[in-house]
Amino acid sequence: MSRESRKQIDCPSAQATAEGARIFGMMTGASDARRVGYLTEAQPVSEKLLSLAGPAKPTQLFRIAAPCANGGCKHFKDRTCSLAQRIVDGLPAVVNALPACQIRSTCRWFRQEGREACFRCPQVMTDRSSASDYEKQIADSD
Repeated sequence: MSRESRKQIDCPSAQATAEGARIFGMMTGASDARRVGYLTEAQPVSEKLLSLAGPAKPTQLFRIAAPCANGGCKHFKDRTCSLAQRIVDGLPAVVNALPACQIRSTCRWFRQEGREACFRCPQVMTDRSSASDYEKQIADSD
């Protein structure tokens, strides 16, 4: 087996406390039109970076990647991420070109759903306090 085929698969919507967590984006824009601003290099989660979130949860400000928990995650069913499927099926594309994402080569959503996941990814916020009922349904359908 080659080194490339053994590369870890990352969840692009991980918690800051996950082992190996890295910040790869930051939410930007007005609260009703937030989008991910992708970093030019993913940064390991640190107390210093997390302090930038202030009183907000880190996952309300940052997009965080960490190794996929596979069967240890409520969204992982039948060897796939059901959250990625629901995002592609339920959310509109918000870009029409691949974002400059530093985790694409290891991203579970991209490997599973391809470009369609990337076209929707900029609107995904891991913890959105103002999520609509529909967004909550997409996030918690399992």
